[in-house]
Amino acid sequence: MSELVATPSGRRPISSRLAALLILGLVLLGVSIRLFGPARVDWLRAALVVFGSLVIQAVPFVLVGATAAALIEVLVPIGAFERISRLPRPLRLPAAGLAGVLLPICECGSVPVARRLVHRGLDPSSAFTFMLAAPVVNPVVIASTFYAFRGRDTLWTMVLGRTGLGLLVAMAVGWALGALGKEQVLRPVDEEDRGQSLELGKPEPRWRRFFVHLADDFLFMGGYLLLGASVAAVVQTFLPQGILERIGGTPVVDIVLMMVIASLLSLCSESDAFIAASFTQFGPSAQLAFLVFGPMVDLKLGALYAGSFRRVVVQTILAVAAVTTLLGSIWVGALTG
Repeated sequence: MSELVATPSGRRPISSRLAALLILGLVLLGVSIRLFGPARVDWLRAALVVFGSLVIQAVPFVLVGATAAALIEVLVPIGAFERISRLPRPLRLPAAGLAGVLLPICECGSVPVARRLVHRGLDPSSAFTFMLAAPVVNPVVIASTFYAFRGRDTLWTMVLGRTGLGLLVAMAVGWALGALGKEQVLRPVDEEDRGQSLELGKPEPRWRRFFVHLADDFLFMGGYLLLGASVAAVVQTFLPQGILERIGGTPVVDIVLMMVIASLLSLCSESDAFIAASFTQFGPSAQLAFLVFGPMVDLKLGALYAGSFRRVVVQTILAVAAVTTLLGSIWVGALTG
């Protein structure tokens, strides 16, 4: 019997050409560094040190996250999520958010899962709470945040603050969308679009599906990691430290700026803690806002949201997540001094 097979995150699989181009680019970068001797150029040496340290620390967590997401895609039945609908109403949103602690799905993977859950009858508020909480509170993200901030006085503020505030923001968005029904939140899928993401054929072996999902997610997230590390290296190298220190010392403005940077960088939540930790000119409140807001609202997610949900959902996610993250970060900063 045939079945419909979809890509795990709603995006097109990574092509062999794209993977070859990525590998070729890294090889050319290595050859250029070898030939031109960046050690003789101070600014280039400084940028490469920042870039290399960020990538080396973050890649293992990206790989672990991609592996976990692939295992979940292959082994965990969708019915495991639907049990949340049977819980009493006051427990649904906390349970949906905490489900993300057990299931390390990246932000791109959580969007199609949430859409599928709503299609299967899960109330939209629970589905959206899970969608936003999973990329922030899952074990891989918690571990990477701990590793990125180890040895600092703000370690537990960042780890516990990210988990707690991320869960709070996700539940706030779920509560705000609680009055909407299935038809009010989902965009209808055109047959042409459906044909691009689904194909009719024989079920693939689980081992093959696992490695396809693993390669797809790792290359996709790795590309954004390289972009984020490059931007962080450029900012840390070329932007005058006095400007960063002035902005980093301005209450509220520093938080808003870090939220904007997180949205523009569009990093994977498994690696963004290393980028946030590199902005040492900013205080823990601003770094926390970066870590909570980025995995919920960024450029790549904007495209996924727009293609999956109606406009009212996208607007609500943006507004509620931004306000709740801002206020929560201010409170965490005030409580921790």
